Amino acid sequence: MSEEPLKVLIVDDSRIFRGGIEEALSGREDIRVVGSVWNGEKAIEFARTSLPDFVTLDIEMPGIGGIATLRTLRELAKAQQRSIGVLLISSHTQRGTAVTVEGLQEGAFDFISKPDSPDARANADSLQQQLYSKLDAFRSRRKVIHSVQIMTTASASSAAVARRKTNRFRAIVIAASTGGPEALAKLLPTLTPVCPIPIFLVQHIPASFTPYFASSLEKRCGTKVIPASEGCIAEPGVVYVAGGGHHLVLKSNRGQIVTGFSDTPPENGCRPAADVLFRSAADVYSEQVLAVVLTGMGSDGAKGAAVLKRAGAYVIVQDEATSVVWGMPGSAVAAKAADEVLPLEEIGPALVALLGIGN
Repeated sequence: MSEEPLKVLIVDDSRIFRGGIEEALSGREDIRVVGSVWNGEKAIEFARTSLPDFVTLDIEMPGIGGIATLRTLRELAKAQQRSIGVLLISSHTQRGTAVTVEGLQEGAFDFISKPDSPDARANADSLQQQLYSKLDAFRSRRKVIHSVQIMTTASASSAAVARRKTNRFRAIVIAASTGGPEALAKLLPTLTPVCPIPIFLVQHIPASFTPYFASSLEKRCGTKVIPASEGCIAEPGVVYVAGGGHHLVLKSNRGQIVTGFSDTPPENGCRPAADVLFRSAADVYSEQVLAVVLTGMGSDGAKGAAVLKRAGAYVIVQDEATSVVWGMPGSAVAAKAADEVLPLEEIGPALVALLGIGN
C-alpha cells in the first residue's frame, strides 16, 4: 500500500513566491499542497483546523512573525501528539540570518534561502532542488525504526564500566548538521558552565550565519562561544565554532593547541567538515578527546570518529529517536565508531561524568 502524500502548507506574504513554491512541488505525487496563506495568523488558523505535516514558513512577515508562528505550530502538533516539520524560508538580510538562527534553535526542521539570481529559470530550479532535498529528508525522519532502541540499550550498558570520573580528557569535539542548532541549544548549557576543557564545534551552516550562531549560543550558555580564528590558543571552557566555508583544524604550536583554517576541498560535500576537525584532534590530542556526533544529514563525522576511536578517544553518538535526521550519527554507528549511543538529554550528563566533574 502506497504511503499517504505529505501534506504541505505554504506561508509567505508574497503571492508570487507562494506560487513559486506551489509550482515547484506540483510535480511530486507524494507531496500535496493543502493550503497557501500570507501570514502567521492565517497559518495558525489553518493548522488549528487541519494540522499539516510540513510547513514552508517565511520568517520575515508582518503581523505575528515567523518565530511566534513556529512556536505555535509546534505547540499545536505537540497537543495532538503529531510531528510537524517547519522549513524556514530565509532572505539574504542581516535580520533574516539572525531570525533563521533563532528559528533553528527553536526547533525548525531546517531552512532554505530565497534564490536571488537574475535568471528566473535558475531561481525556479534552485528552489525546487532545495525543497525536494528538505522534504525527502523530513519524510525519511518520519520512518524512524525501533530496532535502534535495542542497540542503544546494549551500547549504554556495555559502556557503564568505561564511564567513570577521569581527568584524561583535554578537549571535546562536536559534529552537527540538520537539527543541530536545537540540539546544541539544549546540550551545551548543561555542559559549558562546568566544562574545564575547550570545546570545538562543526555545525553545517553558511558562513554568514556563524557570528549570529556563536552569539546566540553564548547567550544560552552564559560562557564564551566564539567563531574560531587562525592561531587562536585553545582556552578551557571556551566553545570554538567552525566558520562556514573553511575547515577547522587543530594544531600544536610550542606546546599549545591552536585553531587554524584549511581550504582543502570539501569532504562529504561540506566545508567545514567534522571529519577534518576530528582527524586533527586525533593528531594533537590522541586519546585525550571526547567526541560527540549529533543529528544531521549525510555521513560527516563518521570517518573522523573512527580515527579518534582508534586513537583511544571516547565517542558518544545521538540516538535515532531524538535525532531530527539520523544520517551522521547513524553513519558513525555503522562505522563502529561509537562507544555510546544516547538520547540527546543524556549526552550532557554523560560528558560531565566522563570529565569527572559530576556528583
